[in-house]
Amino acid sequence: MKETKVYRLVLAGLFLALAMVLPFLTGQIPEVGAMLCPMHFPALLAGFFCGGPWGAAVGFVAPLLRSLLFGGRPPMFPTAVCMAFELAAYGFIAGYLYRLLPKRKSSVYIALLSAMVIGRLVWGAASFVCTGLDANAFGLAAFWAGAFTTALPGIIAQIVIIPVLVMILDRHRR
Repeated sequence: MKETKVYRLVLAGLFLALAMVLPFLTGQIPEVGAMLCPMHFPALLAGFFCGGPWGAAVGFVAPLLRSLLFGGRPPMFPTAVCMAFELAAYGFIAGYLYRLLPKRKSSVYIALLSAMVIGRLVWGAASFVCTGLDANAFGLAAFWAGAFTTALPGIIAQIVIIPVLVMILDRHRR
């Protein structure tokens, strides 16, 4: 199937809608959402299926729009703002690398893991800036806890689910 701009726009809209709905699975409990990272999935998938720019757009808009539409879930500042940069990096890096690398199973994992690491670093930088460049307010311990320790269930779920979805849906797309 030939992918047109309209096709990618529709898919990006679908992934944005998923980013609005998936957090309801966590019962709007911020601690559970921080563990499972439900908005990360649509941003990554948008990158894989729509390309880097669309993945970045979906990732950036999703937390901000969700905060506006659903009463500050996630809270706009600093959470949604920092997440916007993180998810934009997720979508862009996943899409860019997936298009750049040869079409092999390993490429899905390379693109995914690279996006996850870079996205977490972007989140850390954004969080540091949003806390006024204060290492006491957001230091290495806070970064490590927020980026990896708390989110470990979501990280594992992303590593297991995203490649399977990409490979299955890619096979049907061709």
